[in-house]
Amino acid sequence: MTINIQYVQMATSDTMSEFITKKLEKLGERYDWIIKADVFFKKENDPTGKGKICDIQLSLPGPQIFASSNETSFELAGKETLSDLEKQLKKRKEALKAY
Repeated sequence: MTINIQYVQMATSDTMSEFITKKLEKLGERYDWIIKADVFFKKENDPTGKGKICDIQLSLPGPQIFASSNETSFELAGKETLSDLEKQLKKRKEALKAY
């Protein structure tokens, strides 16, 4: 699996890159049919205190899977987005088993 990480309008973070890469590699081991992961970290001004956004798009056979979350820290946003992706991957795996 190829992992592309981009930081939009903010400085790059090695610790966040390592964190998200490690988590995505675990997903890649569990679901070996994932081809590519595009990760975007964005920072927006949000009066509620949130504004740290993590978007992840997975390329795999069939339609792509996308998840996004907006939290108070990038770690929380990454965890939430990965959790959403895992739910979608489980559903996709169940659909593949039907055939």
